[in-house]
Amino acid sequence: MSENERRILQRDPNPHLFRPIAFRSVTARNRIMLSPMCQYWAEDGMPNDWHFVHLGARAVGGAAIVMTESVHVEAEGRITKHCLGLWSDAQRDAFARIAAFIAEQGAVPGIQLGHAGRKASLTRPWEGMKPLSAADGGWQLIGPSPLPFAAGFPAPIPMDTARIASVTAQFAAAARRARVAGFKLIEIHAAHGYLQHQFLSPLSNQRTDRYGGSLENRARFLMEVIDAVRAEWPDDLPLFVRLSCTDWVPGGWDMPEAIALSRMVKATGKVDLIDCSSGGNDPRQTIPIHPGYQVPFAETIRRDAGIATGAVGLLHSAEVAEEVIGNGRADLVVLGRTLLGDPHWPLKAANDLKARSVAWPLPYERSNIF
Repeated sequence: MSENERRILQRDPNPHLFRPIAFRSVTARNRIMLSPMCQYWAEDGMPNDWHFVHLGARAVGGAAIVMTESVHVEAEGRITKHCLGLWSDAQRDAFARIAAFIAEQGAVPGIQLGHAGRKASLTRPWEGMKPLSAADGGWQLIGPSPLPFAAGFPAPIPMDTARIASVTAQFAAAARRARVAGFKLIEIHAAHGYLQHQFLSPLSNQRTDRYGGSLENRARFLMEVIDAVRAEWPDDLPLFVRLSCTDWVPGGWDMPEAIALSRMVKATGKVDLIDCSSGGNDPRQTIPIHPGYQVPFAETIRRDAGIATGAVGLLHSAEVAEEVIGNGRADLVVLGRTLLGDPHWPLKAANDLKARSVAWPLPYERSNIF
């Protein structure tokens, strides 16, 4: 941060949570981002009115960055049959009205691109998240190694170099469609036990080729996807990566490797923020859950890797979110369940923190009694 920027921030009367932040040419009106949260409500990967209302409501409610749930780059990459995709132009066109509406409300329309790998072909959460049978439309899984996610799950087919190249190209094609659809920010999903995370973790990657073994090799697929996406994504638009910072399992992916990877990503000059989450790759994980339990990941990577970060994990109150931003522990707070429960949480938090720069949408301002 330059001395001039520091002076400007010192003069800004608004709480830190409601000060704008710029990523390349895109300026977010505050530091609140809607976390990508699967809705499991699509057919054939197509966004519909549910997604329009779900995402649009959070833009109206004052979030600065409205991120889609994980949007999968091929049909076989979906977590369930009811997850979103961006492998066709028809899906692109259906997303366009959503991105446009988000932008019209003053928010940044973001899209998360992902592939479920060995955690694909499942039933929905309220149906048990169990592997789909072939009779129910299940499909063959892929992954770095022939290791199932858990007992009772099928083993994936190990990806050969041609399949890795194919999926990389699908990420690039999805990025191109996202650009045409009007999104202004892409996040690559490399967390929660999905395909990119599967390559990163030694618990799920036991390859002996150039995609396995050392950290550099295990990170190769992600780095290639970053290159491919950035080749289709304009230089003036931001690119984020969501990262699980630890597997929470001894011998698995851990914080030292997450820091090292973040430094590698930073050195490319192609990624603007690490969205710091954790877990999801191994059912043996033991997570000490409490409010703010993942903030130290964002704080450490921000400090040790020198890259902007987003903090996530039970950040339910305006005061907690303000502390995270105000004390320089992260650059964004990424809110999931908080915004699921209250799409207008950012507007209410602005009142709680006495922000001067935030106005309720005119049709709703009569309800501003806080």
